[in-house]
Amino acid sequence: MIGMLRGKVWEIQSDRLVLDVQGTGYLLTVPYGLLAKAHSGQELVVYTHVVMREDDLSLYGFSSFEEKQLFLQMLSVSGIGPKAAISLLSTFGAVQIESAIVSENLNLLTKVPGIGKKTAQRLILELKEKFKGHSTFPIGESSFSESSSHTQSETVQTLLALGFGLDEARQAVGQILKDSGELTTEEQVKKALRLLAPS
Repeated sequence: MIGMLRGKVWEIQSDRLVLDVQGTGYLLTVPYGLLAKAHSGQELVVYTHVVMREDDLSLYGFSSFEEKQLFLQMLSVSGIGPKAAISLLSTFGAVQIESAIVSENLNLLTKVPGIGKKTAQRLILELKEKFKGHSTFPIGESSFSESSSHTQSETVQTLLALGFGLDEARQAVGQILKDSGELTTEEQVKKALRLLAPS
């Protein structure tokens, strides 16, 4: 099956992008961190996983092999489907997901749409021992910097704590990154608040 694609970004949608690989457009569902950094015409290397069901054939894309492996590990947990796994990766960075599972942080995990208390408990029960003592992203492995992804997810969490919805928080951070590039969490939050709650 398709394990990796290299091509140019043809189109960006709300939760997917079309990657042009030598004239063929692949529609990929991707985590928010990858989507927010992508821009039309950019060349990307995307690690992929195909999900086949009776009534559906979907292609999922990730910025690194490690992020893809985390996605697959989450899929191995009963009750976690592709949409829930992508939602987790979109809301929090991979390192934060692993940290939440190892520290048994149910409150953090259940902030993600589609992740209830029982599902979060299963994630912890089945994956905690696998994640102890290892880092998801060795230096130099990710196509996007882990510090950048961590900052983005921290900003989204801050906005959630301030009472904003997940979708509007993601959209605001995405707009900021496209307009301003690399910023600290504090700078991102300030700019997001200007967009979401203008005086």
